[in-house]
Amino acid sequence: MRPSGRKTDQMRKVSFERNFSKHAEGSCLVRFGDTHVLCTASLEEKPPAWLRNSGKGWVTAEYGMLPRATGDRMRREATAGKQGGRTQEIQRLIGRSLRAVVDLSALGEKQITVDCDVIQADGGTRTAAITGGWVALHDCLKWMEGRSMVKLDKVLKDHVAAISCGIFASQPVIDLDYLEDSAAETDANFVMTGASGIVEIQGTAEGAPFTEEEFLSLLKLAQAGTQELVALQKQVIAT
Repeated sequence: MRPSGRKTDQMRKVSFERNFSKHAEGSCLVRFGDTHVLCTASLEEKPPAWLRNSGKGWVTAEYGMLPRATGDRMRREATAGKQGGRTQEIQRLIGRSLRAVVDLSALGEKQITVDCDVIQADGGTRTAAITGGWVALHDCLKWMEGRSMVKLDKVLKDHVAAISCGIFASQPVIDLDYLEDSAAETDANFVMTGASGIVEIQGTAEGAPFTEEEFLSLLKLAQAGTQELVALQKQVIAT
């Protein structure tokens, strides 16, 4: 039995609240159960210096956790003067995941930064950030299309979503919350497109190595989960 009472293939309740920030070109508050992440997409009408005169644009991401996103107050990384290794790893993952479904040439010489700020954490913050970040990116591109800056269907090639899966109490389970994540025998994050293409897989054995059979069971769960998330993305952007 999972601590939450969910079935092994049952995700937490997922919701998207678009236009959460009135100033950002695109924004979305995404909730995976008790994990809440605010994603904002901001447009700069120039690319990074290393892409100037290339005809291509760039999509990047930044990630952070508010001090009371967890049970104990965390010190702001800004006060420490540098980002931690975990933060850098996660924001690079978010950027790679979003760029996988963007035609940078069709974007033109512009940059979109997707900021993912964790308001409340209960496991799966990176997967929620990627999934909600796509919605914010979509809405930013939609805003740009409304001003004849891009063609949305030319720039955004597909959906992208992410979900965590793991071995908990010797059972493959999907969408681990903190209690499961902290005690999992194997923990993995899967990033996949709407066409079921694999963007990235991060998998770690916390104790004994996991088997190929166990990996394939996690992959099967992730494929179903990401498709469910993509269906929710499609539903929310249609409203």
